[in-house]
Amino acid sequence: MFLMTEKNIAIMTFTLFPIRLLIAAFMMLLAWPFAFLASVGCSETTVEPQCLWRRLVDIILKIIMRVMWFAGGFHWMTVKGRRALPAEAPILTLAPHSSYFDAIPVTMTMASIVMKAESKDIPLWGTLIKYIRPVFVSRSDQDSRKKTVEEIKRRAHSGGEWPQIMIFPEGTCTNRSCLITFKPGAFIPAVPVQPVVIRYPNKLVRLLKAQFEILWLTLCQLHNEFVIEFLPIYTPSEEEKRNPALFAINVRRVMAKALGVPITDYSFEDCQLAMAEGQLRLPVDTCLLEYAKLVRRLGLKPKNTEKVLQEYGNRARKLEGQKLGLDDFAQFLDVPVSDMLRDMFALFDEHEDNCMDIREYVIALSVVCRPARTLETMKLAFKMFEADEDGAITEMELAVILKTALGVTHLSVSRLFTAIDKEDTGKITFDKFRSFLEQHPDFAEDYLLSIPNLQGTATTKTANGICPDFSPNDHGTIAGLLKKDN
Repeated sequence: MFLMTEKNIAIMTFTLFPIRLLIAAFMMLLAWPFAFLASVGCSETTVEPQCLWRRLVDIILKIIMRVMWFAGGFHWMTVKGRRALPAEAPILTLAPHSSYFDAIPVTMTMASIVMKAESKDIPLWGTLIKYIRPVFVSRSDQDSRKKTVEEIKRRAHSGGEWPQIMIFPEGTCTNRSCLITFKPGAFIPAVPVQPVVIRYPNKLVRLLKAQFEILWLTLCQLHNEFVIEFLPIYTPSEEEKRNPALFAINVRRVMAKALGVPITDYSFEDCQLAMAEGQLRLPVDTCLLEYAKLVRRLGLKPKNTEKVLQEYGNRARKLEGQKLGLDDFAQFLDVPVSDMLRDMFALFDEHEDNCMDIREYVIALSVVCRPARTLETMKLAFKMFEADEDGAITEMELAVILKTALGVTHLSVSRLFTAIDKEDTGKITFDKFRSFLEQHPDFAEDYLLSIPNLQGTATTKTANGICPDFSPNDHGTIAGLLKKDN
């Protein structure tokens, strides 16, 4: 059966796939003049009453988009529940977010969305985007986040004059096996929201991990199905109005129950860390996600990352492995002792003797701040651990470095160290390590992740509330759950 499916996909790649792409492109070209005419003279700060011809354009665009999705294989689109009016629920919260095809609800409703300001300058696409009156976010503006929240609040409190705003509160893509922590943006206005859940009944689509795989294989399928369900309006209590985080938590619970999936404490920032395309992928039982949360809560993530890490590295090197107590740790970071700092300290107090190696904190901070730059983290670590006379480290020191970088308590690096130390000197330099990495870019998978204690299965413990949904090909890494939103 698998071989047959594989053969069919190969055939469809060179027949159905290009035809569907051409039809989709044609439909977007067809939609452009209508969107352009309807957008002429529209203000970004005020909304005009929809006259008859603009309503007609709205219907035409919805039909064009529906034909586009039909050509893409989505022959069946099931709508459950009743969509609320803008005056009833100014904000629609959608989940789970998993692929490019999650744009289907936008084209079905023509609701506004939150988008990068640069998107409106893209030829053709920018005109279509501007038609739905999105809330634009500017990366070049330092106050952009604050302005975006204020704009969402302004529209949400317009009494239904503005189109509804459609928000994916997860803020990133997952594989639909659970709902991660919702960002508070959709809940800060403290207005009723309508939860909306989306499903892909096609089993093949549910199993796919990457965005391009979903796009490619979905367009190669003869038939696909999309289900969107509008849940009852959720009106916040007085307590939820004062506490957007609580509002978000309770809405997420309602949506998870409707989907029949669990919730997890992972956040958007955790996804970024877990999905970073570095040479060290975090295993299931890593403590770095908990560490990253504490870094954020304590405000310890530096703005000038490179400068601060180098400064910390130089100070840690001068200590020459001297252990620090809690008070010394607080003094090193220039922060007061607190319960959260005690929790942070406990992560590095491996032997529970009330002392820690500050070099491990610096390595962990480097991973959290620069998750995709493995080599730079290793260079910093070597600098702190290397001996003055030969600039080399021992196998035990390499084990400490890699255990900290992966956030695990047990790790054998013997195979890796032996492979690097071909002369059997008992020490390796950073230059030798870098040379080895250039020849073996998948060194972690080949020499570390094949070790039993780093392999994850559906029956292993699931630290940090992670959903037990790992495939063997993921080697027990968190990337098996989360995937980057490209």
